[in-house]
Amino acid sequence: MNRTLARRFDLIRRSYQPTPTVPLPDDDLDLHLKLEYTNSHGSAKDRAALWILRQALERGEIDVGTTVVESSSGNFAVALASICRSLGVAFIPVLDPNVNASTETLLRTLCDRVEKVDAPDGAGGYLEARLARVRRLRAELPDVYWTNQYGNVDAVEGHYRLTGGELRQALHRIDYLFVGVGTAATIAGLSLRVKERSPRTRVVAVDAEGSVTFGGPAARRRIPGIGSAIGAPLLRHALIDDVVIVPELDAARGCHELLRRYGVFAGGSTGSVYAAIRSYFRDHPHPHRPTVAFLAVDRGTGYADTVYNPDWVRRFLGGDAEPAGVAQLASA
Repeated sequence: MNRTLARRFDLIRRSYQPTPTVPLPDDDLDLHLKLEYTNSHGSAKDRAALWILRQALERGEIDVGTTVVESSSGNFAVALASICRSLGVAFIPVLDPNVNASTETLLRTLCDRVEKVDAPDGAGGYLEARLARVRRLRAELPDVYWTNQYGNVDAVEGHYRLTGGELRQALHRIDYLFVGVGTAATIAGLSLRVKERSPRTRVVAVDAEGSVTFGGPAARRRIPGIGSAIGAPLLRHALIDDVVIVPELDAARGCHELLRRYGVFAGGSTGSVYAAIRSYFRDHPHPHRPTVAFLAVDRGTGYADTVYNPDWVRRFLGGDAEPAGVAQLASA
């Protein structure tokens, strides 16, 4: 590893601290939320980005003249952009129209070059177009490293060692672990770590309606951070017991319920997971009071104009996030 980059990375690594796991008062569950939005750059993706870059630096795949590229319209791009800026390494994110306005503004401030695609693929999404732009950048630039969040097992190891290790320390017992699935790195790393000590823990994967990850039909999705249009190669590393598919309207309602009930201002994927927890235990009553854990992947700030905007929810998701949705979830 380049000595200058090694020194800079060591300072970055030391700035990462464990994120807290807090109890949420609930009548039926011992509910615990790991606040991943308290990471240095605001999301659970910090862990994957940090570990991917660490491994690439150690293998000599990134040097001072390297340009890092990635297809991401959200938290992973922000984490990479921030870490690469601190390292002094160039980073080019490839975005699409679903990017939150605040995220795009931040990325354009952090990065000297930003690519944005605007032509959807056959399913109405943009992932294939973003990946095609990444391939073009790799052919165009002389020294490129693609972090490949969709297939890089270093991301799984990052969540295994960091996120999963902290969760094991925070909670000695976990009966159910609910994790949203996008690239599947988070659920793979967490499930491997948690089931090492507690094989009986049930890991419940949460996916978005319209995602193809678990074999459902592809459809347009408007809430970033959960689901995929191409499947998830890293899913083969995960130990999953159950799957819950959540419509996007329920995800929005989950966000509103978390805010009103607990004061947790979380992003869309966290709302999906919370809605999944409510629906799961409505359909699978538990004879005893189970201990349930999930992640607040990011804050709701980037979703203020979408998930937390009633007009947007009515226009694009076809319903009201509150009060009807809140009452429905609260009584589940």
